Amino acid sequence: MRIPSCYLRLAVIGFTVLSSVLFTTMNGAAEEKAENGWRPLFDGKSLTGWKSANFGGEGEVRAADGQIELDAGNTLTGVTWQKEFPKTNYEIRLEAMQVDGNDFFCGLTFPVADSHCSFIVAGWGGSVVGLSNIDGMDASDNQTTRYQSFKQKQWYKIRVRVAPTLIEAWIDDKQVVKQDITGRKITIRPEVELSRPLGISAWQTKAFLRKIEYRELPAKKP
Repeated sequence: MRIPSCYLRLAVIGFTVLSSVLFTTMNGAAEEKAENGWRPLFDGKSLTGWKSANFGGEGEVRAADGQIELDAGNTLTGVTWQKEFPKTNYEIRLEAMQVDGNDFFCGLTFPVADSHCSFIVAGWGGSVVGLSNIDGMDASDNQTTRYQSFKQKQWYKIRVRVAPTLIEAWIDDKQVVKQDITGRKITIRPEVELSRPLGISAWQTKAFLRKIEYRELPAKKP
C-alpha cells in the first residue's frame, strides 16, 4: 500500500518540530547548569576520583545507591579527592546524613590558598559547628563556634565558599560561618592530615554523602 505524499510530508514536519523542541529543552537545561558552573565530584555509582583515607581503625567505605557510605570506625573514616582542585575562589557543596553515632558526620577539609581548613558539622558530641583551625583554635573554641541540633537519617545541605580573605559556610541554605581570614593563621587538626587537599570524614559515626559538587568563582577586582 502506497502512503500519500501529503501524509509523509506531515510526518516529516511533525518529527522535525518534535526534535526541535526536545533539542531546545535539553540544550536549555545544559546551558542553565553550565551557567551555574557546578561540576560533579561524585558520579553517584563509584569512588572514581576518591580514595579511602588510611587513618588507622577506619570503617569501610563504598559507593552504593547514589551515595558514598562511610561506616563508623574506631576514629575517623573518610574519603580524599585524588585530582586537582582549586585553592581559592570556589564553592563546594554536598548533602550529608548522620546514619548512626553521636559525633561529626561531615568533616569537610578543603584548600585555603596554600593551607587547609575543615568545616565540622556536629562535632564534640554531636552539636558543634565551626571551622578548624583559626589561629590554632579548633571548631569548639574559636569565633566560628556555634551549636546546632541534628537528626539522624536526615539529609543536610552543606556548602562552603572560599575567597582570598573570607571563608563562608551554610547548612540547609542558612549561613553559619562568615569568617574574615585576613592576617589569620588557617590550619587543620593533625588527625585529618590525610584529608588534604580535599576530603570528607566522620568521627566514630556512620555517614552517607551524596551530590558532591564544586564550582569556581570569578576573582573579585581589588
